[in-house]
Amino acid sequence: MRTVSLTTLASASPDRLAAALSGPPEIAAAWIAAAAENGIVEAQAIYGQILLDGRGVARDPAAALTWFKHAANADHPMAMNMVGRCYEHGWGTAACASVAVYWFRLAARAGLDWGMYNYATALALGNGVDENRAEALAWFEKAAALGHAKSINLIGSFYEDGWVVEADPGTAFDRAFDHYRRAAVAGDFRGQFNYARCLAACGRIEEALEWIARVPQTATPAFIEKMRAHLATSPVAAFRAAASSLPSPFQESAS
Repeated sequence: MRTVSLTTLASASPDRLAAALSGPPEIAAAWIAAAAENGIVEAQAIYGQILLDGRGVARDPAAALTWFKHAANADHPMAMNMVGRCYEHGWGTAACASVAVYWFRLAARAGLDWGMYNYATALALGNGVDENRAEALAWFEKAAALGHAKSINLIGSFYEDGWVVEADPGTAFDRAFDHYRRAAVAGDFRGQFNYARCLAACGRIEEALEWIARVPQTATPAFIEKMRAHLATSPVAAFRAAASSLPSPFQESAS
């Protein structure tokens, strides 16, 4: 990997720094690594993500976790969240749900929407912490107030499934419908799918198909396959037809 000296880093003009960071990934990684090694907390968090993704450097989840911890211990909220993600998924360490929750909680309390979302998800599922759907909803609502699309979508699910919300069936559907709409407009692919389901339930099939068509643009391959299976067994003929026209993400990734 390229190296950048402290002298070069300290003497770089804003234009040179901007050019380095917007250049080839390996050059950007070298500059960010130099800043991280010299105690720049934001750079430590970014370098951790670079190492986790293998962007411009060899992928190294264990080293990524080390840098995330450096930044997290300096009160960087996103780094706290990423330490949690590493423990959640076993990236660079043994997976441990309770340790993941500890870091998600810190990130949430530090005001990070993603931390709120991840902590709320753990609470809703009882994953690494005692299940507490009421507290989970409260955290999803805090994240939603910050515009977090995935949290908005999950609040819709609380209303649709009748989890710890007080609303009659008609009102619950309206609340779920509105949250799914907001999540869809904000770009969440699960929100787009859920909004399409609600539109179809209201007989607005053409609108529903428009949202179904958007889902593959950002959805994971696994979710696309899940959606395909749902559409293929739908009582709505247009949905069944849409299932056969969806792109196959697994075939594309293998080609």
